[in-house]
Order: sequence, then C-alpha cells, then structure tokens
Amino acid sequence: MILKAGNFVNHTVALAWGTGKVVAVTPTMATIEFSDGICRKIAASHFHILQPADAAAFSALAGIEQLKPEKKRSVPRTPKKKKSD
Repeated sequence: MILKAGNFVNHTVALAWGTGKVVAVTPTMATIEFSDGICRKIAASHFHILQPADAAAFSALAGIEQLKPEKKRSVPRTPKKKKSD
C-alpha cells in the first residue's frame, strides 16, 4: 500500500485505535492520527499492516492540544530587573 497524506487507514493489529488519517509520510515512517485521538508514528517496515479505510469511519476528536488543560503557574512570574548604568 502506498501511503499519502490525507489517506485513511486501519491498523489491522490494533483495531481499538479505530480509523486513522495519514498526517505526514517520510521515507522511514508515517504519522497517523487515529480516531482515539492519538497521533502515532508507524515505521515504514510496518506499512504492510495498514489497510485502506473508509473516510466516513474516521471521527477526529477535538485535538490533543484542546483536550489537555492549560497549565497555570503557581507563582506569578516576577519582572526582570533593569540594569542601571
């Protein structure tokens, strides 16, 4: 199977991941965002495990960045001191 960005695939061994959308492909690996919300990197030696999937089966979550709570500082940042001449 030839992978291209935008293709939809299923990982035949890890069916619990759901359908994945190929985000990026290099000669050595592919980055795939799966329906469970996790982006995984699959080595080129394992491309034979991937099968084409229907685009309608892919359900993207809101995105990992949006799912993580924003970190708040426990101590406010103090302003830098200016050098006096």
